[in-house]
Amino acid sequence: MQIRQIIRKLWEEKPLVLILFLGILFRLLAVIFSKGFAFHDDEFLVLDPAGSWVDGYDYNHWLGGRPEMNNAPEGPSLFFPGLHYLILYYLKWRGMTDPQHKMYVIRGLLALWSLITITVGYKIANLFGGKKVARQAGMLLSILWFMPMLSVRNLVEMFCIPPLLLATWLAVNPERKEKLSTYFWMGILCGIAFNTRFQTSMFCGGFGLVLLFRKDWKHVFMFGFMVVATFFAVQGVVDLFIWGRPFAEFRAYITYNITNAHNYPTGPWYNYFLVLAGILVPPVSLFLMFGFFRSWKKYTMLFLPAFLFFAFHSIFPNKQERFILPMIPFVIILGCIGWNEFVDSSKYWQKHLRLLKGCWTFFWILNCIALPVISTMYTKRTRVESMYYLYHQKDLQNYMVEESFRDNVPQLPYFYANRWNFHPMEIEDKMSLYQAYLGHIHDSLVYQPNYVLFFGSDKIDQRVAAFKKAFPTTTYKTTIEPSYIDLLVCKMNPVNRNETVYIYKFDDRVVDFPDSIIHPKKL
Repeated sequence: MQIRQIIRKLWEEKPLVLILFLGILFRLLAVIFSKGFAFHDDEFLVLDPAGSWVDGYDYNHWLGGRPEMNNAPEGPSLFFPGLHYLILYYLKWRGMTDPQHKMYVIRGLLALWSLITITVGYKIANLFGGKKVARQAGMLLSILWFMPMLSVRNLVEMFCIPPLLLATWLAVNPERKEKLSTYFWMGILCGIAFNTRFQTSMFCGGFGLVLLFRKDWKHVFMFGFMVVATFFAVQGVVDLFIWGRPFAEFRAYITYNITNAHNYPTGPWYNYFLVLAGILVPPVSLFLMFGFFRSWKKYTMLFLPAFLFFAFHSIFPNKQERFILPMIPFVIILGCIGWNEFVDSSKYWQKHLRLLKGCWTFFWILNCIALPVISTMYTKRTRVESMYYLYHQKDLQNYMVEESFRDNVPQLPYFYANRWNFHPMEIEDKMSLYQAYLGHIHDSLVYQPNYVLFFGSDKIDQRVAAFKKAFPTTTYKTTIEPSYIDLLVCKMNPVNRNETVYIYKFDDRVVDFPDSIIHPKKL
């Protein structure tokens, strides 16, 4: 009873303390248990490049200086990978070498960073909607089913949220919104978000438009100047140093995305309406979306920046679910404010408060079932653990990937092997083992493989037997199984490949290539 009374007292008197406690608790679970990576970009466009720079390599050839490769800017912002570089460099200087141990630190820092979202979101909701609305919005920002897990991922879409919310808080805080210094700091914060994720320029434009509508000329100038200055101080200076001209990556990013707009998943203009309706869980998602769009005129500073961001992504052909993440806290905050205002003035809902309570109860039951599962899930486990196993093998020279039952060998995260000079030999569906090996050994600079990773269970016995005919010294080492969530995601959509991996070791000296294994399709 005493614990219950303490919780009730906190909920009534200091709800933010309780909300932050829950946020920290589930983020701590995610830091410890939610290993791996969620998408391609949070691993191969952030972590692997930063890790390679620390060790003196250039994993994605982003740093120029390689005329033989005809290097040119590829478009990514180096700001977020650069922050990872600084963290990883410090950890290496302190003697930490284990990749998984480094990731505990990085996930922990990202978890702390995400607490800004909870705190500032609560304050904005409290300012316009009072304690009841603030508690509702704060709980959603804290323990919405996917928030803790995504908060510890190396996602630019999540990292840019705190500076955007801080800029919003400065703009709406009645104690600060008339001060010129407010727009100085707003510009810096929006510049940081812009450097992190270029598409947040829509937020910057939204803030600027609201100030223009108000004819706050001094504030418009200060805000705009600091956004540009911050962007130049980071992106411009870095590009000037690497490529000899400012904003080279930014221009390349725009060119690449326009050129390849239809080469990635696409969808209709209403795609992100469906995404919001789904991930925020109906019927509550419909309440929040209604409250968000209903409040466009009354709370323009909260609505317009997020709406422009939403409209841009709805119009642009390339549509991936993670792109919309930066606006979700704004939908939650303004959605809670607008929905509760509507309920207070609605005769229907005032007569059906039990139905409304039932909707929220249904939402929280589903959320509480999913929350611990998602907060502790290990994503892309087979790829990460395969590389991590190789990290521990002191006799490792190089490795092969055998996936002869299909094409397209999955990209493996070298960060977890702590090696960057791999040139793995890959055996795919239409490739001869003999031809692949000959092509591999012709490169005298490449270490010869002495480990092989068999991806997938299809015809695994026949594939191993065929491999052993060429390499009789092949011996079994371990099996890496996918996590439960990887298996579920793969069943829901086979595009998300998460096969079992079988690791073998062999002598790097080829003995024989009998006709039976010249082409894997003969198996």
